[in-house]
Amino acid sequence: MTSSLRDLKVYTTYPHSCSYLSEQEATTLFVDPRTPMDSTLYSQLSLLGFRRSGSHLYRPNCGSCSACIPARVRIDKFEMRRSQKRTWKQNSDLEILQVEDIHDEAYFQLYRRYIEARHRDGDMYPPSREQYQSFLSDEWGVTRFFEMRLDEELVGVAVADQLDDGLSAIYTFYEPLLQERSLGKFAVLWQIEKSRELGLDYLYLGYWIKQCQKMAYKIQYRPLELYVNGNWVELL
Repeated sequence: MTSSLRDLKVYTTYPHSCSYLSEQEATTLFVDPRTPMDSTLYSQLSLLGFRRSGSHLYRPNCGSCSACIPARVRIDKFEMRRSQKRTWKQNSDLEILQVEDIHDEAYFQLYRRYIEARHRDGDMYPPSREQYQSFLSDEWGVTRFFEMRLDEELVGVAVADQLDDGLSAIYTFYEPLLQERSLGKFAVLWQIEKSRELGLDYLYLGYWIKQCQKMAYKIQYRPLELYVNGNWVELL
């Protein structure tokens, strides 16, 4: 039996070093992992700014910092900008397929190359099989795996959760040698269009952090809605 929001138990971590802002300490609020979960409750929590990592749902809960702001793209108002149209056209030769899982070695090796090239300073380095499988797990029957192939060669993977009102972009990794293709940007654009195809209202992008270059890119996908003081506010 699925819990309701009023029945939820949540916990906070002890303060720890922030993964995004080196001068800050972070505290994380997370849902009791023993809570029965389904797509409905997960969707309700996403509306409150929660995010999934593996089997855990969490939200920043820092006492002295509010830099992490939940962000989502409103699909019916989104139109590609000129540079985004170029990225879309540049990758029109890619084949995108939905697959059952990403357990095969080829997927992990692509993930390993990506982390080693792009995120040596992050908490996912060095990449390991255990961490990979835990982080990009298939949860509650909502997770979708999309692979990108160029001339049949695997060049990228996007992991997304299908919620009641939108897709939640969990993580994307891709071939770092294809930097000129801007595969990360393309993956966001493709998930926006996939959301539109599915008749969904939003693409949830996780947390926008203005002061963090790796997270600030989300502002490019406008109009963007930000979850501020308990309300979703449109940023034009």
